Amino acid sequence: MMRLAALAALGLGMGVPAAGAQETQSTVTQASEAVPDKLGTRPAPASDAATEWQPLADAGIRIALNYTGEAAANPSGGVRRDAAYAGQLYMGLDLDLAKIAGVDGGALHFAVTNRHGKSLSALAIGNNTSVQEIWGTQNTHLAILTYEQKLFDGHLDIEAGKSQANIHFLNSPLYCNFQSNSACGNPTFVFKNSNFTYFPASSWMAKAKLSFGPWFAHAGIYEVNPNRKRADDDGFSLSFKGGTGYIVPFELGYGSDFGTDRLPRHYILGGWVDRGDYTDPLRDDRGGIAVLSGRPAATRKGRSGLYFRFDQMIFRPDPNSERGLSVFGVAMQNLSGRVTETRFMELGLVQTGTFAGRDKDTIGFVINDQRFSDLALDAVRAARTSIGGSPHLPRHQYMMELAYGAQLGPAIRISPNLQYIVHPDQTGMPFRRTDIPNAFVVGFKFTVDAPTLLGLAGRH
Repeated sequence: MMRLAALAALGLGMGVPAAGAQETQSTVTQASEAVPDKLGTRPAPASDAATEWQPLADAGIRIALNYTGEAAANPSGGVRRDAAYAGQLYMGLDLDLAKIAGVDGGALHFAVTNRHGKSLSALAIGNNTSVQEIWGTQNTHLAILTYEQKLFDGHLDIEAGKSQANIHFLNSPLYCNFQSNSACGNPTFVFKNSNFTYFPASSWMAKAKLSFGPWFAHAGIYEVNPNRKRADDDGFSLSFKGGTGYIVPFELGYGSDFGTDRLPRHYILGGWVDRGDYTDPLRDDRGGIAVLSGRPAATRKGRSGLYFRFDQMIFRPDPNSERGLSVFGVAMQNLSGRVTETRFMELGLVQTGTFAGRDKDTIGFVINDQRFSDLALDAVRAARTSIGGSPHLPRHQYMMELAYGAQLGPAIRISPNLQYIVHPDQTGMPFRRTDIPNAFVVGFKFTVDAPTLLGLAGRH
């Protein structure tokens, strides 16, 4: 944490670094883990039921229609200078089965996304963590099709169908005050080291959450199926064909909100047991070094990891307002398996309510540290030295972001942001002779909620 704190100070005070060499590259950038909140993408515009257009609400049907766009450009650093835009259209329905069919506590959830655009990380930076969290699964895709049942006065919540682990586990509304995929919608480490499924690439799942007051226990099982990650997969297939196993995420924790606590907080211990196939980060199917031999990577099975995460409001001057300062952090550690990263640390601050009359605006800063394994570094080192490059590689990638979120009425939110990447990782560009220069990124994120816009229009 001392290293993170020092880098945070550096990130706020450093000048723009010199531009790096211009060259093309091809890297496989991790698909986005943007987290939807059943009928929207966090953080949702500051709308309420009174302003939303919901013509079927009395019949038990709620409609979602929102759009998120993210632009990014790197005026310096990376492998070349460029700009990119990615966007997501989210369309969904919530069906309250108590109103529709008399099933108390029952609900059906349905959502489809259309993602489009390009990734700046893939185009110009060269690292494997996108600076646009909305990028990934670039097609029209069935994101959610689940049945949910609440039992025992809501103490037990069960959900099953087609969905993703990351919208149920390891997420917080605080994370998506930022645009970087290192933080939003989930800490990126879990996707590098497991088959943790990500939005909107849906697969078969079931989960249960047991709550008693502020305490809860939460566990699920999610199908591991490489077919769900293919570029031509649209998520509408109901087949299990291609599945290689399953992943079990779990969390135990304590949580409070503004209705029960002057300083809301969450403290959560979690982890995962991954019993799906994965590719070895170094060896091929004959025991050689895959990046040099060109042969398929060896197939392995079985990984696990553990994490602790928290968020805590530490200052709230008015108990009748949600204005205040919150701090959050994540510590993640791999426990078993052959992985590309061994550890992840993150620390962030979010101030809600900035200037007079701007109670819904936020300003936040986040920094995280991804520590690469010997296996990942050995693969890149073998490739670099084979073409006469330096064998010396940085073990850590640090990503940081300073973001301001401005609420432009109930339906529209914009968030200009500045990002800086120290030691962009080269696991996607192993044959580059030298390190990728530190990258400075200027970003812009916005969200528009259509039901709220229509509701406002109907009032005038």
